[in-house]
Amino acid sequence: MILDAETLLLSPSVEALIRRSEALDLPGRLKTELFASVVELNTEICGSVAEAGEALAALRAAADAIARAEGLRIAATGSHPISPPELEEIAPDPRYLEFVEYAGISARRQGVSGIHVHVGMASADNCFDALEGSLPWLPVVLALSANSPYLSGAETGHMSMRAQVLAELPRAGAPPAFESYAGWERFVERYVELGLADSYTRFWWDIRPHPSFGTLEIRMPDQPTATELTVALIALLQALCATALARPFRADRGDYAQNRWAALHSGPRATLIHPDGNRLAGVPELTEELLELVRPAAEELGTFDLLQPLDGRRCEADRQLELGRSEGLKAVCADLVKRTALAL
Repeated sequence: MILDAETLLLSPSVEALIRRSEALDLPGRLKTELFASVVELNTEICGSVAEAGEALAALRAAADAIARAEGLRIAATGSHPISPPELEEIAPDPRYLEFVEYAGISARRQGVSGIHVHVGMASADNCFDALEGSLPWLPVVLALSANSPYLSGAETGHMSMRAQVLAELPRAGAPPAFESYAGWERFVERYVELGLADSYTRFWWDIRPHPSFGTLEIRMPDQPTATELTVALIALLQALCATALARPFRADRGDYAQNRWAALHSGPRATLIHPDGNRLAGVPELTEELLELVRPAAEELGTFDLLQPLDGRRCEADRQLELGRSEGLKAVCADLVKRTALAL
């Protein structure tokens, strides 16, 4: 998110950041998103999690330096604590203007940020199996990443207000239960033929195939402020996909909907239905189980040590709330700016 350096409120200045970035040699690019007060950082295809982390750190550093030269700051977080998203300027891109016309207030409330992790898949069938096997664990991932307790200057009562806001869009949450990848293709093609969507990218599910890239795109986590937590989530999701391919599973969508809400509401204090469907468990217990589940894959990938920042007892929303209650929301914004700029 792009902030005015003095007020720390959102500033619709993305075009200035992108213009300056075009002269730089970066491991990725800066691009627009729905709001003109947001800059999206995209890495190139990365050969490892470590490479992705280095690219993200370089992109953050470049965005931060450009912003400071423009009298601005950047803040990586799930939602801006103060600025109302409905009042923010939409980026001047026809596809965004079309989206706002289509979704109305639901689109204008989408002033929230997540991290989207693309994991390369060898085949369409692999993509389908990884999606199904990963899905029941994604509410745990959401609880670990929760970083948006404030919206429009108020405590929302949710640890991830971002996830709640995303649920206002059509075709949100979990994808329907398809019998195969071909079933997903038929579903998307039918919606395109009916004129309800122009491509599969108009399906705002928490996880979806991305055939143009040959990836499974996981869109569940809030955007972390700490770079090392971003890297930990990338490592976790890659290892989870590798684990899912070796453990065929079909996720219960009813349980997922319940767990998604519990995770966005309570974060690490959430009680979730265990993926096996037979009992309840707290996020700390499920985090330990998830880390043990993915350990073999993570060790093979050489990423297990990168998972250490993940803490099933606490999330970044806790830090925001503690600071906001003691020092106010501008102090929260200042802390977000400071921690966004910290290197790995």
